[in-house]
Amino acid sequence: MTVWDDLVGQEKVSEQLAAAARDADAFVTAAASEGPLPEASSMTHAWLFTGPPGAGVTRTARAFAAALQCVSPDRALGGVPGCGFCDGCHTALFGTHADVSTVTAVGAEILVKDMRDTVRKSFTSPANGRWQIILVEDAERLNEKSANAVLKAVEEPAPRTVWMLCAPSIEDVLPTIRSRCRHLNLRTPSVDAVADMLVRRESIEPPVAAAAARATQGHVDRARRLATDPAARDRRAAVLKLPLRVEDVGGALRAAQELVDAAAEDAKQLAEDMDGKEAEELKAALGAAQGGRLPRGTAGVMKELEDKQKRRRTRTQRDSLDLALTDLTTFYRDVLALQLGSRVAIANADAQDALDRLAHSSSPEATLRRIEAIAACGEALDRNVPPLLAVEAMTMALRSG
Repeated sequence: MTVWDDLVGQEKVSEQLAAAARDADAFVTAAASEGPLPEASSMTHAWLFTGPPGAGVTRTARAFAAALQCVSPDRALGGVPGCGFCDGCHTALFGTHADVSTVTAVGAEILVKDMRDTVRKSFTSPANGRWQIILVEDAERLNEKSANAVLKAVEEPAPRTVWMLCAPSIEDVLPTIRSRCRHLNLRTPSVDAVADMLVRRESIEPPVAAAAARATQGHVDRARRLATDPAARDRRAAVLKLPLRVEDVGGALRAAQELVDAAAEDAKQLAEDMDGKEAEELKAALGAAQGGRLPRGTAGVMKELEDKQKRRRTRTQRDSLDLALTDLTTFYRDVLALQLGSRVAIANADAQDALDRLAHSSSPEATLRRIEAIAACGEALDRNVPPLLAVEAMTMALRSG
């Protein structure tokens, strides 16, 4: 099973990347044997992957990284790089390859201090693999200083370095950076394609797979989680009950508090799973004895780790709230479709009774105002408005319609 099999509904993009991987393989092979380098190539040193949430932008970039690091002997026999089984493919896909560096936003932004070591590494030759690959998962979160650091590296890269930037849209990336990248735009996979993937790759029963794909409207990762994680299904069910709980002021405020508390609990669970382990590993690396004091001069390093963990908790809480806002938006979109008599397929068929009740008790104009209130909540969170204040404003607006 090749690395391209995980790219749901992205056949055109897969073909382009497979061709680039073949040319990249020919380049490295020719360079190693001191033979003539290919004259024409579909490979380049910088790529920009964009697409709506759930299209698999990061997964596509990582599959391409695996294909570039593929060491399968089948390549010499005409096989396409990206076998999915060799050590190069396996470690690149799972994020453990020494020559594939991944940059992810810990907080709201990618800071320049988080990029310095990565940019420095981009100018070195690959240690074990065929290419030095830098994968930036949240390129839209680069701030001015970190984006300028990336720009300098992308302008004059090392011969065997490849940059892969992932963002929701091309407009989210600085014009000076995107002009130096080859742009590939992914599309939202169809509901049928996602359901088929869940059946084939996750062994999910067809009715469950179809329901998960329909509920998430083609969002691959959310569909997989919804189909395989009972806790995710319970959380979504609780969110879809919110529109019926905001009929009075008290209910609206309680619903807001519970939504924020659930997001905070998600962040807390992640912190419990990761923070303690990270702290102990760092202490050991700094030379602290088991349960003993840290060596002198290392307090600043520990403080930096604590700041990083705090930013990650904030990001996790925000991501959880974003997911809830997305579920609410699809709920009211279904209400609007019923009110207008649209033939658009209902995403939340499991909440049909609630949809019918709201569709008959309100007007399309009120439903549109409620959708706008959800979008306004997301914008407020982007501006770092306290989560409870932003969500309370939203639930009060949902109540008034």
